[in-house]
Amino acid sequence: MLRCHQARLRIRRKNWLHALCAVCSLMFSIRAVAQDAAWPQHLGPSRNGISAETNLLDKWPVGGPKEVWRVKGGVGMSGLAISGGRLFTLVQREGKQGVVAHDAATGAAIWRTVVAPAYENQMGDGPRATPTVAGNTLFVFTGEGILAALNAPDGRALWSHNTVKELGGQPAEYGMACSPLVVGTQVIVTVGAPNATVVAYDTVTGKPAWTAGSDSTGYSSPALLDVGGREQVVVHSGSAVLGIEPKSGAVLWRHPYVTDYNCNIATPIAVDGRVFVSSGENHGCILLALEPSGNTFAVDEVWSSQGTRSVLRNEWQTSILLDGHLYGMDNVGGAGPITHLTCVEAATGKRVWQETRFGKGNLIAADGKLFMSSLKGELIVARASPRGYDEIGRSTVIGSTRQAPALANGLLYLRDNDDIACFDVSK
Repeated sequence: MLRCHQARLRIRRKNWLHALCAVCSLMFSIRAVAQDAAWPQHLGPSRNGISAETNLLDKWPVGGPKEVWRVKGGVGMSGLAISGGRLFTLVQREGKQGVVAHDAATGAAIWRTVVAPAYENQMGDGPRATPTVAGNTLFVFTGEGILAALNAPDGRALWSHNTVKELGGQPAEYGMACSPLVVGTQVIVTVGAPNATVVAYDTVTGKPAWTAGSDSTGYSSPALLDVGGREQVVVHSGSAVLGIEPKSGAVLWRHPYVTDYNCNIATPIAVDGRVFVSSGENHGCILLALEPSGNTFAVDEVWSSQGTRSVLRNEWQTSILLDGHLYGMDNVGGAGPITHLTCVEAATGKRVWQETRFGKGNLIAADGKLFMSSLKGELIVARASPRGYDEIGRSTVIGSTRQAPALANGLLYLRDNDDIACFDVSK
């Protein structure tokens, strides 16, 4: 009997240890997922404005989402990147453009590194591009076109290139705005030099890898897209859309897309293996199909909606693709004051609904919702549904801003020309 009792105790103890190990493993997995949640570049993890996070607010709190922290930042239109528990952005203060790093959970300052003199422009001073984090390296692009690599943990400068000067180009009229794209061992930016629409550098050494194209720069950031049955870097230059082979820089296709003042700003996105681009200045949008032709592609227009009656004219906001529908800001006129929030059926270009005179803003998506910032400094959350506009709530939380929010670990981040702020948007 005693032996049986002891045996039962051993079995219970073993089962208890197994259960404890399972719980610990689950807790470790949850922590790992939380630590991995990041917004490491322009438009988030996949450069499409979409986060995989869930359990985000679906009822508007009294007074709006809880402010977690707020710190002083600086002048500029650079967006926010979050990775490894740190927040990074470019700011201009004390007569210089610099990169700042803050603790993403508390806002505590970690480091600041100056990368260029102050940049001044009639459309707004300071840097424009969002930093990109790849591993322990941070890549930034200044208002005049200096591409710099820094050590993310401590801000130590690794290498830099004045891309526009070195490649014999001219800065874009309203400032260089391309957010760096990292593909493998290369970092890629749009420069718009005579023989270098796009340039790639080795991420470690900074050595030039290749150049491609001869179009002007525009203000869009390139994206790595799986389109036409092939992964390629898609670039919206000042006068065309181009597909580029990532390793060699070979131009695979080019489609003319000319706007007034080279104002192609939104990032290209993939729609079922096709390429969608949109521009403001009363231009419009287009969906392009790519047909392989040897080592290159023939380009066909699936649908096009151009001019004053276009269904979607993205000014400086990239549309969001969710469940076959595009949600985006439709700006009326040449950088005019009227902007409608619009839902379009991506396959056909048919407008599904429109929230008229919504106002200028920017947007990302997560958990079936649109998280939007407005030029008035509002944070607005609405359900993403083709059935119509369904607002959860809105609050004024910051000064005037053009940047889209950044989202990581249930925390939403915004900045203006004065502050960087963090809000809890979890349930």
